[in-house]
Amino acid sequence: MKQIAIQLFATTRRILRELLRTKRSLIFWAIFPMLMLILFGLIYSGNNEQSKSFDATAPGILIGAALFFSCLGGTTALIVGERERLTLNRILITPMRPLSYFLGIVLAQLVVGFFQTIVVYGTAFLFGGRIHGSLWLVFLIITMSIIAFVGLGFVFGATFAKRTEDVNGPVAAIGVPLLVLGGTFFPVSILPGYLLLIAKADPVFHMNQAIKMVSANGATISEISTYFIFLILFSTASIIAGVYFYQRLLHSIKKT
Repeated sequence: MKQIAIQLFATTRRILRELLRTKRSLIFWAIFPMLMLILFGLIYSGNNEQSKSFDATAPGILIGAALFFSCLGGTTALIVGERERLTLNRILITPMRPLSYFLGIVLAQLVVGFFQTIVVYGTAFLFGGRIHGSLWLVFLIITMSIIAFVGLGFVFGATFAKRTEDVNGPVAAIGVPLLVLGGTFFPVSILPGYLLLIAKADPVFHMNQAIKMVSANGATISEISTYFIFLILFSTASIIAGVYFYQRLLHSIKKT
């Protein structure tokens, strides 16, 4: 167990160091959600109270515009890049355990995700936005959302994308409809009935609804139970799928 923990933190440290070397990507990961938050926050404020607009806009922008692209797209790009650089091949001939590598990436993306959380809510705070519900519940929803996105990132990286150039295609083709139906950029109340039914199968919808109700409206865990249970099940399934496809990837590398 101690060896796994040491390898886990070593992987996390290596991934974060590599991210720090690509300062341009980190800057854009910070600027993109900030600009989206300010834009949609001001649009939805209209003649109403600006602070309430940023209360409601910040959670959706965090889940959709920030965590989705950094934790799902970032994990996908990371796995593909590691495969292209033959890092995964080297891991197979070292004492590094696959589980340590997998969990190390999850932990690294949690660090990135909470950095973006600080950026998004810090920006919202400047415009009067506040978190009105339980901080620990907001923290838990964000954590499960990050885990779900990282698990999907492993699935995408191991199956859909073979080269770095292939990453943006599947992420955009699958991700953008999920964000639109999930209420990232506008209230789901404007969706036609049949699209709302489809949206209820969208994990982003449940992430957004859960965190918006808690953060903007002060809802309790019992009031978001439907969304919360869906999120628990989906994040668990996502990690299981990520582990499965990651093991398949390693198995295929062993054969080559």
